[in-house]
Amino acid sequence: MADHDAQDRNLPASPKKIQKSRAEGQLPRSRDLPHFAMMVAGGAVLSVGGPQIVERLRQMLSTGLHFDASLLARPGFMGERLVDMTLAFAAVMGPIAALLVIVGIASHLASGGWNWTMKPLAPKFTHLNPLAGLGRLFSGQGLGTALKAVLLALVLGIVGAMVLKDRLAAYVSIMSVPLPSALAYAGQQLIGGLVLLAIALAVFAAIDVPLQRQLWLRRMRMTREEAKQELKEVEGNLEVKAKMRARMREMAKRRMLAAVPQADLVVMNPTHYAVALKYEEGRMSAPKVVAKGADLLAMKIRDLAKESKVPVLQQPVLARALYAHAKLDHEIPAALFGAVAQVLAYVYQLRAAMASRNAARPDMPKPHVPPELDPHNKPGWAPEPDEDFAE
Repeated sequence: MADHDAQDRNLPASPKKIQKSRAEGQLPRSRDLPHFAMMVAGGAVLSVGGPQIVERLRQMLSTGLHFDASLLARPGFMGERLVDMTLAFAAVMGPIAALLVIVGIASHLASGGWNWTMKPLAPKFTHLNPLAGLGRLFSGQGLGTALKAVLLALVLGIVGAMVLKDRLAAYVSIMSVPLPSALAYAGQQLIGGLVLLAIALAVFAAIDVPLQRQLWLRRMRMTREEAKQELKEVEGNLEVKAKMRARMREMAKRRMLAAVPQADLVVMNPTHYAVALKYEEGRMSAPKVVAKGADLLAMKIRDLAKESKVPVLQQPVLARALYAHAKLDHEIPAALFGAVAQVLAYVYQLRAAMASRNAARPDMPKPHVPPELDPHNKPGWAPEPDEDFAE
């Protein structure tokens, strides 16, 4: 069953699955790269600061072994001397250990990148199952890791044995020279051996880093069922968001249509556009658009205006210009002040004439709209009925 499932995983991992894998702490990590980097760093420290380190250790050893009968007679002297030697040793080796830790962390980041998560530290009781542990041990990945570790140990052992065999006589001859010279010579021989071991580790790291990434991508591969399920989840979220946006647009339309009965007039062309305007002298510096729409929404605005006895003026060019350039709940553009002022004046005069009954009704104005504001003069322009409610 597992083999069949592995064969079905022939689709590359999606960004969502990779992100989930990183959140769970699963990243392509190479163990050979930190080993190589730390060995190179240690060799560089010995090569550059070897004489200073040896001198500090010699002084520490000389100080630690210097005592007389009066010092030995003091209670607690040996404990004090042990603490002093420990602190002196830590002062010498502490910076080296800190450097190796930093190099190890940096090499891990180089192979898999930075990732902060606490999930790998959470207890997993399934790992306590010995049968599951044996299954992981004898799986393809477990056997490959074991064989690689055995091969690495074998190669490093062979390289170390060759170095030791080649320099055995030199190490034996060290015993016949003074201690400072012996330490310096031993350091030189050690650096030479580390160079060969570093070369072997470099070869393994160069192979292991891309190999681990390919194995990780292979483990992350998805079946067609997983891809379909993930796509369904994403589409489901999109459907929910689309429904929420549609509901918000519907609520905005209702609020807009509720403002139509309080408008001063509605400007429209016969069928396509309708714009409701309101102006309160002393409170507004210019008329404001309280509702606008195209096609069916324009008809709804027109019907509501007639029901509320709001004047509806047929001004096609002005209606198109207001629809295209005026924003909902905003004042009209300055370029249309003159044209809107003419139709508002007409409405006010018409109301006064109807109130007095004896006054002559004014003539329908023909407001001037700059040609560049008429959207029909722009090729390719088309109205979007819900453009005012899109998020």
